[in-house]
Amino acid sequence: MPVVNPRSTTAETPARPASTRSSSWAQAAEAADERLATGATPVISRMLAPQQPAAPPASAAAPVTPPAQDSRIHDDEPEQASAPATPVRDVPEEGPAADPASGSVPPQPTRATRSASRAAALAEAPMPDFISSPGLFVREQKPRPVGGLRGALYKLTGGSLNLGPSARQREEDELARRISRQLQGSYNTAVLSLKGGIGKTSTTVGVGLTLAEYRGDPPCAIDANPDSGDLVERALGEGIYQQQAPRTISDLLRNVESIDSLTALARYMHHAGRLHLIAGEQDPEVSDSLTAEEYLRIRKLIAGYYSVALTDCGTGVTHNAMSGILQSADNLIIAAGYAVSGAKRARSTLHWLASHGYEDLARNAVVVITDKDEVSSRVDKDAIEDHLAGICRQLIAVPHDRGVADGDLVTLDALRPETRRAYREIAAAIVDGYV
Repeated sequence: MPVVNPRSTTAETPARPASTRSSSWAQAAEAADERLATGATPVISRMLAPQQPAAPPASAAAPVTPPAQDSRIHDDEPEQASAPATPVRDVPEEGPAADPASGSVPPQPTRATRSASRAAALAEAPMPDFISSPGLFVREQKPRPVGGLRGALYKLTGGSLNLGPSARQREEDELARRISRQLQGSYNTAVLSLKGGIGKTSTTVGVGLTLAEYRGDPPCAIDANPDSGDLVERALGEGIYQQQAPRTISDLLRNVESIDSLTALARYMHHAGRLHLIAGEQDPEVSDSLTAEEYLRIRKLIAGYYSVALTDCGTGVTHNAMSGILQSADNLIIAAGYAVSGAKRARSTLHWLASHGYEDLARNAVVVITDKDEVSSRVDKDAIEDHLAGICRQLIAVPHDRGVADGDLVTLDALRPETRRAYREIAAAIVDGYV
């Protein structure tokens, strides 16, 4: 973002003319309104400067006779024909000029007449609006720096020294703005991969918690993994999840027709802070029974209450519910790893999507490479990133983090700053794909 330079202190400022207080508040308000209507500047000089009578123009050919010698001004006697002096003509501020044939001066408009004329003109002129044009009346305040040397100086000086936010803080503020933007409608992002154990579920939880942190409306995460997914365990912790009632997506499906409010829906959901979750089926005999039609029923229900939904799809793209998930997805996250096999499978996933009627989803996908296993130095990470970056909308790398690699509870507070930053970038990229 461009850096706005402070106003130069070497520029000469013209001296402000001496001013006197207006005779009344009404006159000052009238002058201010006239200035706002005409766009004239400066405000102070027009509002407070004393009004000086207009001086008659000087003529080199005909000398001006002092007013005291003008008989027409001081008495009612007719003017003598032999008078050598040239009469002085009164120059009125407003109104028609004097009639030279009759020698009489028309009556001048009164102050009330002039005020009425100005009021009529101001009534027809467009006036600034305090609501739609606040910048006309309030100076823009420089953003407050947070953290670092700039933030320390701001605190030490009590706010008198404000250097503004750093470039890093401006980037973070921009990410927050992109994540928290208001959405019209409900959107769904599917998180999938062809290989397990490469950060798919941890990415769903980390990005879901990040969306919940920055957005005004809570997001929803759905576990549609056919292989006994552990989305809720990763968000709540194994111990807390076992203590709660085992509500799963199968329970929700059995009662979906009776749910007519968010309160009724909440009975079948789990909550990790502001992230709302639907648990996958844990019984291996029925975990793979979720069909595309059943998923679409769940998705339709969720769309009535949540503007952002994440669906953890599990591995593979051919299980029963996958066609319904892809049909309702607005964009995709393709999970990958730095191992050669993980990168190849990510590319194979995008190729399969493009060749099976989902070319738009493949082209606009966000590929997330998680350094979960901290591969050896023999692996060329840059080459893998270059291999995948050209076939998707954006590629984001998540650094190695024990809070992700352990396969247990994922909490933002326990993650490294670089990992949290990567999740913010993923969340922003997801919302970018909605608008």
